[in-house]
Amino acid sequence: MAKYTETIDLYSDDGKLLKSGVTLDRISPLVNPATGKIIDLTKRTISVNLGGIQDALKVGKLGKGKIKGRELDLPIMENKDAIVAKIKEMIQVTEGDDTEILEFNGGKLLLVQVPTKRLVNASTYDAAITSVAAATTFSIVDQFNVDAFNASTVKAACWGSYPHTQDMEGALVTSILTIPQNNEGIGYALRNIPVNHTVMMTGRNALQGAALASTLETAGIFEMGSAVGPFERAQLLAYAYQGLNANNMVYDLVKANGQTGTVGTVVQSLVERAIEDKVIVPGKKGGYFQFYDTKDPMLWNAYAAAGTMAATIVNCGAGRFAQAVSATLLYFNDLLEHETGLPSTDYGRVMGTAVGFSFFSHSIYGGGGPGIFNGNHVVTRHANGVAIPCVVAAAALDAGTQMFSPESTSKLFADTYGKIDVFNKPIDQIANGA
Repeated sequence: MAKYTETIDLYSDDGKLLKSGVTLDRISPLVNPATGKIIDLTKRTISVNLGGIQDALKVGKLGKGKIKGRELDLPIMENKDAIVAKIKEMIQVTEGDDTEILEFNGGKLLLVQVPTKRLVNASTYDAAITSVAAATTFSIVDQFNVDAFNASTVKAACWGSYPHTQDMEGALVTSILTIPQNNEGIGYALRNIPVNHTVMMTGRNALQGAALASTLETAGIFEMGSAVGPFERAQLLAYAYQGLNANNMVYDLVKANGQTGTVGTVVQSLVERAIEDKVIVPGKKGGYFQFYDTKDPMLWNAYAAAGTMAATIVNCGAGRFAQAVSATLLYFNDLLEHETGLPSTDYGRVMGTAVGFSFFSHSIYGGGGPGIFNGNHVVTRHANGVAIPCVVAAAALDAGTQMFSPESTSKLFADTYGKIDVFNKPIDQIANGA
């Protein structure tokens, strides 16, 4: 990748300087070790709801329904240590490799980190969930000498309705990633993580949640070939300023507008900051209207992305509602174009995304709240990594107005992935990695 001389300062979610003079390439998902760890663990970490498997088997709850007569009353939690040992023995490739099993809630929840070798020697990341689901199934069958007629019931609790469905619907062995067949195109896997999952992994912290979403989105943009050559700098700048609070810009804009500000006043603050930093300068005049010029459209785009994030936090934070995020994405950028005569975030694609997003999230269609969308969704996929982080910030600030709250869809991810430092405090970890 290209080497950059321009530098940024990285600030925490509470506005404290973490690292100064970081060259742009040091935050790249191809370079930063903390980002590398996030991507690595996203691919090879699988959640096993061991307590859930015991409860499901007891009442015959398999896949998405119940099958009477197929109940199995197995003391799985009493035999938890033996089952965990069996899973590890089957999952690991060589003694002492990077296989790891973390236990939460008294062992009711497991996080299984599949050895790297299983993924290196596979064509897709499926190798992680299939090996863990198979090992969990066999460990339970083996521990309790389950016969051939009931083994399929154990399998259904672990694997869900697969292979009757394309994915593992209702499975109690889960991955943060969906199956490759559900990705909307090449390279979308890391963008196919629901907003609510990210909210819960970061403990409803708006800036940390935005940073994690931005990191995964940016890694996805790199994966799909949209950050090659000159486009690499554009992506890294937007990631830095919007996702990682570079130069404390998002924090400063929110602080300046938090008490009495509106979407419109954030536009004013952003334009003032851009003029002060000489990113934009006054250009020609058209009647009463002052046009602005920029010699660095990529840096201006990054400033606009940071402003979009700040406006989202100010507006959705004031109302404690996530639903306003699509309108904020649209009208902050519409106002910004009218104020400056320059292109808005992602050169108009955020506005385009917002129009469809409004319709699908809570308009006539009303299919679902913002929290169940992701960067792979047909409505929200178009903006290059700069829309979904704002949706995560809005959902983190929501006070229970969504039909699908993060707690109802994604609590499991708070109790497991949310206990790992690179997932719950990505800003700090990435700054250290830089």
